[in-house]
Amino acid sequence: MSQDQAAVRWDRGALARHFGDPNDQQGSVNDPRSHCEQGVEWNEKWLYRNPEHEGWDRMVLWSRYDLLGVWRVGSDGSVMPEELPAQP
Repeated sequence: MSQDQAAVRWDRGALARHFGDPNDQQGSVNDPRSHCEQGVEWNEKWLYRNPEHEGWDRMVLWSRYDLLGVWRVGSDGSVMPEELPAQP
């Protein structure tokens, strides 16, 4: 299942229950400013610092209430999509 398909089923509450509260956040659900990263336009970013103590961070991008995707960010700056389970 692609992240686009998984994103349809995941809302903000379900994602927070799954991953916990982020360590940092940029923007907000009602922030009118948008940014472009990983090929998507977002207005809110959740950051999880080394959540599983394996040397990578997690980044979650939102466009208001729509989940755009979840990525792992390596210590070398490499970024790769993270697959979510099919159901929250």
